[in-house]
Amino acid sequence: MKPYRICLLVLLLLFAGTVRADRIKDLVSIQGVRSNQLIGYGLVVGLDGSGDQTTQTPFTVQSVINMLMQLGVSLPPGTSLQLKNVAAVMVTSALPAFARPGQTIDVTVSSMGNAKSLRGGTLLMTPLKGGDGQIYAVAQGNILVGGVGASSASGGTSVQVNHLSVGRISAGATVERGVPTELGHGGHINLELNITDFSTTRRIVDAINSRFAPGTAMAVDGRLIQVRAPAPADERVTFLSQIESLEVTPAQNSAKVVVNARTGSIVMNQAVTVDAFAVAHGNLTVVVSSEPVISQPSPFSTQGQTVQAERAQIEIRSDKGGLAMVKQGASLGEVVKALNAIGATPQDLLAILQAMKAAGALRAELEII
Repeated sequence: MKPYRICLLVLLLLFAGTVRADRIKDLVSIQGVRSNQLIGYGLVVGLDGSGDQTTQTPFTVQSVINMLMQLGVSLPPGTSLQLKNVAAVMVTSALPAFARPGQTIDVTVSSMGNAKSLRGGTLLMTPLKGGDGQIYAVAQGNILVGGVGASSASGGTSVQVNHLSVGRISAGATVERGVPTELGHGGHINLELNITDFSTTRRIVDAINSRFAPGTAMAVDGRLIQVRAPAPADERVTFLSQIESLEVTPAQNSAKVVVNARTGSIVMNQAVTVDAFAVAHGNLTVVVSSEPVISQPSPFSTQGQTVQAERAQIEIRSDKGGLAMVKQGASLGEVVKALNAIGATPQDLLAILQAMKAAGALRAELEII
């Protein structure tokens, strides 16, 4: 073997064995530091004839009448409004932690009627409420829709790119009330892992205790870590910034296979292995068809009559499936290679993985979503 080939092989082995370390910031969240969901009901105006059909969405007309009354405009009783440029929408957003009055947040505007498009529309002032019914922000502004649509005048031909009934307003809401957020309780701050893992929890505790005094961090369970923190707010923020910057190598996740039965998507992580097994898969097709059969009486017969019956035909076809052998302890790449060798489609893999799990050959948790 040539020297440069040996060096290349050594480099590949070194890179293959390198384990990437993650920051604690990416592995945990601070208990109590969270966002709060906001929701509101509003009106979008200025649409180019693509708004709600008011005969089918009476709540849009009622909302317009109530808005005009608040602005000092009264309509004669029995007035029938034919609105094409107005749409009723739901406005949603998330109030981030430590948000203060006067700051702006993004909002998402979604049609709740039968509007064809929100493109070019303007959201009128809409209060956004939290789960307690209190108003925390007010939204208003021009909507940006990431799509386009066109149709012929007769309505026979139409072209649409992306979704037109949902838009977004960057910095479209102003915070009117903040939510008090406590950064820890007493002399402790709790860190919560994003995924329950005892090994990763232990490594984070060891990293914090190595950086600071022993006993600074203590594992409560497989997800919660209690950390002693200084009392002054400025020192506590500095202390948390130092913890977030520490790097920890997370433990390998448990073997898992996730199957989406609706889309046929299958995702396996690197820890998936199998026992020795052989697999063959073939599709079975059953076709049942029928054709009408006409039965007529003999010529010049006065007794018989024409009768229509159905003749059924049943055909069974079975595709040939190849037999593939997989060795014990095979890696994820070898499993994929073996399943590809028998020509398994994503839909076939759904049945094969379930059969492997039932036979005890799949060393992984099988989750179907």
